Amino acid sequence: MRRPAPLPASADEPGRDRSEDGADTREDATRPARARRGRNEGSAVAEAPHAPDENSITEVIEPVASRPAAEESVADGREESESTDAEVRSTEVWRAARARRKALRAEIRRFTQRSRRRRIVWWASLGAVAALVLGSVVAAYSPLFAVREITVVGAEAVDPTEVQQALQGQLGVPLALVDGAEVKSALTEFPIIETYALEARPPHELLVRIVERTPIGVVKSDAGYSLLDAAGVVLATTPKRPKGQPRLEVAGGIESAAFRSAGLVMRSLPADLRETVTEVRASSGDDVSFSTSDGKTVIWGGEGDSVRKAEVLVSLIEAAPDARTFDVSSPTVPVAG
Repeated sequence: MRRPAPLPASADEPGRDRSEDGADTREDATRPARARRGRNEGSAVAEAPHAPDENSITEVIEPVASRPAAEESVADGREESESTDAEVRSTEVWRAARARRKALRAEIRRFTQRSRRRRIVWWASLGAVAALVLGSVVAAYSPLFAVREITVVGAEAVDPTEVQQALQGQLGVPLALVDGAEVKSALTEFPIIETYALEARPPHELLVRIVERTPIGVVKSDAGYSLLDAAGVVLATTPKRPKGQPRLEVAGGIESAAFRSAGLVMRSLPADLRETVTEVRASSGDDVSFSTSDGKTVIWGGEGDSVRKAEVLVSLIEAAPDARTFDVSSPTVPVAG
């Protein structure tokens, strides 16, 4: 801070003479030295000023700068550069943080959308399956799919109309609620039916597939003629002998080995040949023979290798149509005579 210079003394100031003027001149000569010394002692002079007396000469002492102006300029430039760099770094950090937040929000949004789509697909599929099951159950158990028609397939010896009449109780019942026990009870009236199967054909048809027992002949009894299958099941009993059915002459009854062998032999014959058989004889399980409607006699033997014997018999009859006796008890060495 610049100190104000004292006012010069007036000419009429008492006590001032020319000697003082000479001293002033000498003081001016020594002023540069004192000024240099004053600069070196700038801070001390500034800290401990003394009041000038009337014999001293005061002067303006300018404080010396603590560092050169060039250094101050460089320092100021460095500070400004550092401040600018700090601002740039702060801006970049803020932008990077903002970009990370945006990327995180976008990723969360994508994940949420995918998860939402999966849930929608899952719930839609579950709803479709539930609707299908519910619709099927409602439709199957509703009167819209009630039985209105019964079709019988596989009936030959039994009249299909009789089977349909026996199953009249199932008409009007929903296809899914057809009672298998009631159907079985109704079909027991037909012993010739060996097995059966039910098939629902929406909207209103109940299909009954039956497999009939194969009758092997009739046995004469006090009640008349009983038609039997290979298992000894009585298929029907009539007072007269049924047409097209051979008579069975079997030793030991239907529980014997002879009856079992006779039944297996008849089941192994081709249908066209079996229809020509008029009588089957079996004294034991290894002695089976039968006669045909055209007067031929066939010696079969035991029940073993019956399929092979049937093939050999057909070939032998074709080779010797005029023969009356055919022995196939040994299929490798058949005899026709």
